[in-house]
Amino acid sequence: MVGPQVTLNKMPRLDTTNSSVDIDLIGISKNNTERSAAVAFMSYITMENLLKPDFFNTSNDTIKSMMSTVISATLPKTTNTKLTKPVNFTFRHIREFDPSGSLSCVYWNISEWIVDGCTVLKTNSSYTVCSCVHLSTFALIMQTSPPPESDPLLELLNLVCVIVGLVFFSLALLSFALCQWSPLVNNVARINICISLLLAHLLSLLTQQFLSLIRRQQVLCAVIAGLLHFLFLSGFVWMFIEAVLLFICVKNLSQISSKKRAVLSTGFLCVIGYVVALVVVCVSVGLVPEGYGSEHCWIKMDKGFIWSFLGPVCVILVLNTILFINIVISLNSAFKSLNAEVSQIKQTKIMVFKTLAQCVVLGCPWILGFFINGSKVLEIIFLILNSQQGTFIFLIYCVLNNKVRQQYRKFFRCLCSNNTEDHTITFRVITTE
Repeated sequence: MVGPQVTLNKMPRLDTTNSSVDIDLIGISKNNTERSAAVAFMSYITMENLLKPDFFNTSNDTIKSMMSTVISATLPKTTNTKLTKPVNFTFRHIREFDPSGSLSCVYWNISEWIVDGCTVLKTNSSYTVCSCVHLSTFALIMQTSPPPESDPLLELLNLVCVIVGLVFFSLALLSFALCQWSPLVNNVARINICISLLLAHLLSLLTQQFLSLIRRQQVLCAVIAGLLHFLFLSGFVWMFIEAVLLFICVKNLSQISSKKRAVLSTGFLCVIGYVVALVVVCVSVGLVPEGYGSEHCWIKMDKGFIWSFLGPVCVILVLNTILFINIVISLNSAFKSLNAEVSQIKQTKIMVFKTLAQCVVLGCPWILGFFINGSKVLEIIFLILNSQQGTFIFLIYCVLNNKVRQQYRKFFRCLCSNNTEDHTITFRVITTE
């Protein structure tokens, strides 16, 4: 409120959590005989669920989204409510901003949203300023073109590829856990890479299958996006840990000593592997809390928030490249000095090749995703490479490992022999009867 004794030259801005208003209340008070005026400014947290954007009738066929909370402004206890200047409302966007969309400043008129007397002054990815020549109940609505119809063949390809990848992730996990490996091999990082990526791809598959239901719950969609961010990022952290373990192994060209093993215990590695990813996600939530929950329940692309994932991934890939260069140099010096057994050096060289191949397989698809830009061919390549990470890991570490193949053969021989014995016993029982 302002009274006849007001000494302000300009009315302060009135703020709520997601919106603010600039109104010339001093000028309005001067137009009143009492030389006073009052303004009430209210923000309704969930009113957009009742006054839905679908009540905004337009001639074109577009998808309408509520981009702000619903607000109201009125002039109580004011005789002459005529505005001296247009009122400016600043709305903070509550949903992801689509640069190709069309924004409309609207007000509620009995049973529908209309735009009469309201215009958009300026906008960016976070805020929009509306100017109106009257007071009422206001909101910000965005119209976007309907999404192109999904390609059923592409969806089927995605479903089949992801399921195949999940099967091979499971086979790789079983192989790492049950097969006997060389003492030189530390499978802790590989097992956790498979666990992280298996859960990430499984969660992603389930999310896409039930996307229409999940998107109705914005909080659930954001939580899923945060979990996917954590799981995929932890997979890359474990990839870096494996490169570090390999670097230590090459430096020693023997088993890690008991002193080093105490430092690089499984518990310590698990803390590093998961806590680093968790810290990145927590910091991301703290800096941009609305950055999760895009149309596909993933990280939003606006405000550069995607770099909360791509940034750490690029850093890890660069560090892995540096480690691999050092590993190659160390191997060359080991070949020259021949201080270690030649067979052990050869085995270490194979491990270096496999870890490098894994780094390329896990990292390149995400880099490729940067350059899709609507290209159907690149989208299919990205889909196949990204979904078949489990297949590549299984091939690289299990199928191409001679000792593991021998254990597979032994297992299948035992299985076949047991089946043969069962059939023989059944045949004898039937014959006797």
